[in-house]
Amino acid sequence: LAAVRRRDNLSVRSFQSVAQTDRDIITRLLYSLGTKREVERHLRIFSSSSHPSQPAKFIVIKIGGAVLDDLDEFALSLSFLFRVGLYPVVLHGGGPQMSDILESEEVKPEYIDGIRVTDAKTLHVARRVFLEENLKLVGALEKLGTRARPITSGVFTATALDPAKYGLVGKITRVDKRPLEASIRAGALPILCSLAESNGGQILNVNADVAAGELAKELEPMKIVSLNEKGGLFHGVTGEKLDVINLDEEYDQLMKEPWVKYGTKLKLREFKELLDVLPRSSSVAVISANNLQRELFTDSGAGTLIRRGYKLLKHQTLESIGKDRLRQIICERDEGIRAGKESVAGVLSALENAKPGEWSIYADEPLDAVAIVSHPKGETPVLTKLLASRAGVLNAVLDNVFNALKKDHRQLIWT
Repeated sequence: LAAVRRRDNLSVRSFQSVAQTDRDIITRLLYSLGTKREVERHLRIFSSSSHPSQPAKFIVIKIGGAVLDDLDEFALSLSFLFRVGLYPVVLHGGGPQMSDILESEEVKPEYIDGIRVTDAKTLHVARRVFLEENLKLVGALEKLGTRARPITSGVFTATALDPAKYGLVGKITRVDKRPLEASIRAGALPILCSLAESNGGQILNVNADVAAGELAKELEPMKIVSLNEKGGLFHGVTGEKLDVINLDEEYDQLMKEPWVKYGTKLKLREFKELLDVLPRSSSVAVISANNLQRELFTDSGAGTLIRRGYKLLKHQTLESIGKDRLRQIICERDEGIRAGKESVAGVLSALENAKPGEWSIYADEPLDAVAIVSHPKGETPVLTKLLASRAGVLNAVLDNVFNALKKDHRQLIWT
């Protein structure tokens, strides 16, 4: 008995040693994407995002049917995450595959309001396609030594959206996260499809984007990733990729742009409606499958990052920002003040005694990021203070402030 116990203990230690070696190797590989500091900071943030009581708070990844046609790259990306101890929740569609099969059977797909009308035959094909694509992805992961669990039912409960108009299409009324959490606790990635069931047991088809959104509302993950072939959202006139969209600051203006129409307008509206009900720290990333690691583990990202952000305000009087609030921010965050190299009173006095227009303060509403810029007459403006809270860094408010500074100043000296 003692010998068996020793052997079992050795097996456990050996398994743990291999797992740690895997994690170390993958972490070193991630260093090639960005700086070591970047990678380790993001790893630390993501690793702390989940708790044993809520293990599914890392990311929700929605993949379209087009991405499913090239599984190898995506499966490798998921395997990377698995080996550093991160468990994304993956939800897939299968629209292109469904259309191909229906076309081969001489069934013409019908859409109303962008929703696929689903009769009994279409639903039969959908169930077959979703199961096949789900098992393909699970199989690709298992070949790489990454445990994965197919979950094709039991998560989404729905009612019929409008049977007379859309047929067997569902509107999700409930999300049961227990199957996902059980999968993660068992050490397997949960792989879902976008089929739902009514209370009476009727299977209903649900748009994958809608299902991913409802899943995110229930899980409240740090990030929602939407994979597409283009690798992001693009400006309709210049053709340039949009790196970051701060909805609180840019949404209204974007929706007025003549090039924002059809699918782009619908996507932006969906992203805003989703992020409005999630914690402000949540964000959406639209990327290609082969850029998943770069998006997650580098500050520059890879696709288009969409977040709520905060509206930035430009203050030119202490009254508008609040003198007492600013004093508290400087006391808490300024290393020079805390080290005794200068005084808060001196900083505030310099601002009070300056002439109108000789300084400005850029800040978000809760002052998670504050930049003080002086404007010496006839000289290059000087960034004298840049003060951010931890939330300001994690929620990328600091990036918003930098973008505002770059927009207003062709040249800027940072002391």
